[in-house]
Amino acid sequence: MGRVHPAVAFLWLSPAVALIIGVVLFPAVMLVRASRSEYSITGLYQGSAGWDNYAKVLSYPDLPVVLRNTVVWVVAVVALTILISLALAQLLVKDFPGRRYVRWAVIVPWAASLVITSQLFVLLYDYNYGLINHVLTGLHVIDTPISFLGDDRFTMASMVVVGVFVSLPFTTFVFIAGLSAIPAEVVEAAEVDGASPWQRWRMIILPLLRPALLIATVLNTIYVFNSFPIIYTLNDRNPGFGHDTLITFMYKLAFKSQEKDVGMSAATGVLNVLVILVVVMVYLKIVDWREETR
Repeated sequence: MGRVHPAVAFLWLSPAVALIIGVVLFPAVMLVRASRSEYSITGLYQGSAGWDNYAKVLSYPDLPVVLRNTVVWVVAVVALTILISLALAQLLVKDFPGRRYVRWAVIVPWAASLVITSQLFVLLYDYNYGLINHVLTGLHVIDTPISFLGDDRFTMASMVVVGVFVSLPFTTFVFIAGLSAIPAEVVEAAEVDGASPWQRWRMIILPLLRPALLIATVLNTIYVFNSFPIIYTLNDRNPGFGHDTLITFMYKLAFKSQEKDVGMSAATGVLNVLVILVVVMVYLKIVDWREETR
């Protein structure tokens, strides 16, 4: 094949380059610019603020609570999603009557809008008319209804349930693909050698599934960290920042807090990007992704 002229190559790549510039680079530059600017309460630019916005965010009284909520939210949702998805994938990779329909049912939460799914759970969690309280009181598990979204003891757990519910389909299918790629002969050979089901899973299946685990963990961490609709829809009725994560904290700083400060919100957005980059890079370093992807 002849050598492609650089101008021709750039012509073919130009749509992708334009998309990256317009959707990624330009908004990133504008976000950084906004984080170092001062705005009026109506959003009008009032000049440069230097690093004051970052200082205000880092000294904000509710920031420690928000950071704690973020860690709990991400760790709980990602960990539970991985564990439950592993079990579901082990089931759905087997051949049984109706497997196709079960797989279709599993993918439904992924296809539905996050806002619609979250609003559905708001109805299910309702104190007076929610199905969950109706069933629990009918079975005499509880004597009085539970305020799942109004009681501090249950709010975060209720949000985690929704986060896991919408994260399961993608993660399960990632693991199904990983399990399907494992040669059956390897597992059968271990079985012939006398390995128990647990030994086969721990010493053969799990190591061969590590690339899928890496992908699922990294993508879920980014996805859950940036999950705005679930937390906002379920937590909008509660005042303050008691159950917010960094992503909803950023929104409320600009539109719902006493400050209504776009510059502080933009500074939080920059910090959010840095946090998720550091977390992902640390995770990749810990699991030695270069070794695993060779």
